[in-house]
Amino acid sequence: QQDVRVRRHGPGETDPLQREHDAREAPTVADGLDRFFGAYVADRIATGRMAERTVEDYRFQAERYVRPTLGTRKVAEVARRDVEAMLGRVRHAPIQRNRVLAFVSRLFNSFETWGWRPDRSNPARGIDRAREEPRDRVLSADEIGALSAALTEAESASPASIAAIRFAAVTGLRIGEVVSIEWEHVDFNTGRLLLPKTKTGRRYHDLPAAALALLGDLPRMNRWAFTTGPDAAITYRTVRQHFARVATLAGLADVRLHDLRRTVMTRAAAAGVGTHVLRDLLGHKTTTMADRYIRAVGNPVRDARERIGAEMAAIMAGKSGEVVPMERRRA
Repeated sequence: QQDVRVRRHGPGETDPLQREHDAREAPTVADGLDRFFGAYVADRIATGRMAERTVEDYRFQAERYVRPTLGTRKVAEVARRDVEAMLGRVRHAPIQRNRVLAFVSRLFNSFETWGWRPDRSNPARGIDRAREEPRDRVLSADEIGALSAALTEAESASPASIAAIRFAAVTGLRIGEVVSIEWEHVDFNTGRLLLPKTKTGRRYHDLPAAALALLGDLPRMNRWAFTTGPDAAITYRTVRQHFARVATLAGLADVRLHDLRRTVMTRAAAAGVGTHVLRDLLGHKTTTMADRYIRAVGNPVRDARERIGAEMAAIMAGKSGEVVPMERRRA
């Protein structure tokens, strides 16, 4: 005869056996990651609320940091100290630490939406971001020449990646924008490129002749401009890996793929391109980054004050209002 023990509990109390069962069947963080990168991400991409590049970054952070440290933990049991302990693994890389923190915060917000945790219980909430030092690496003219020679040497082995790097170097576009270019978005007659999905939304970019020439030399294998054959564009990671090899071949130290964009914009600022034009070249909504590039090549307020002051002094002295540089005037 089976021994059946009846466990009594008071009104409003949950059966201890049921609580034990619920705890045993509660989803883990690994379960949450699987759901996040499944239907959730697919829906966000389909509705234009998440970019493929963002998903790629999230997957890296998930597999490198989140799953190994929190994967077996029950979602409801993860506390702030657990997240802080995980972030301790990247404390010496502030930018990466902040990206991991942002991803974990978004992940646990999703868990709350799915009813896996109480509202406003996100364990990442309130954790301070690490201070990031802005990167200011730009390539000199000599370094650009060395890079170009190395690109030529490596071209036969990886033509699509090399072409994408060259295109980024002459346009200043983000590499994610470059690899997503489709032929139907390029108008060779007007020299304009449609970028349907960027960080600032849909926009057009005027291409220089050098960029149009690069595109004109590419084979049309499918709808993608930068591709290796199958109906898919080359990935950001592939281009980044090839760039690292080329940079080593060129003898360049501490250089990254995004430094090409910074180099283009810094040279534009040095050539006298104004803040608002530079903002449009960057494809930003505000002039914050444009101001930063302009400040990096000099003090525009001081220079403007000197020019205007010299002009006014010349007029008041009954001379031409032409602005004369101080050094030339002394001579």
